[in-house]
Amino acid sequence: MQKTFVIFKPDCMAQRHVGQVLARFEAAGFDVVGCKLARLTPELLREHYAHVADKPFYPEIEAFMSQRPVIMMALQGEDIVAKVRDLLGPTDSRKAAKGTIRGDFGTDMMTNVVHASDSVENARAELARFFRPEEIFAL
Repeated sequence: MQKTFVIFKPDCMAQRHVGQVLARFEAAGFDVVGCKLARLTPELLREHYAHVADKPFYPEIEAFMSQRPVIMMALQGEDIVAKVRDLLGPTDSRKAAKGTIRGDFGTDMMTNVVHASDSVENARAELARFFRPEEIFAL
């Protein structure tokens, strides 16, 4: 069984889509094995977005992601990294098909409802960044 990391982003929280999005993950057969609510700090965001932290648009990402608390989850399931990404649709919500999470609830590249790990390696790194080992449970 694979695990992946997701963040219910500030737009998801503000528009009260958490329940609908979580229901889609559960309907796909995924299990929640870790969950917490937190406000992301500038330091944690800089680490998480290190691959773009030197770009001119990074301050906008940091401001958006820190504007309100977010829900972070560890999900478990067969081939979950790829399957979650398929459920979400493309990163740019404007290009996401209706029926995908981003196609139904997102609006653009940043306000796209959920962050999800894009590889098994990144899932491991992101889970370790946002959760202590004892906060992720085995089923």
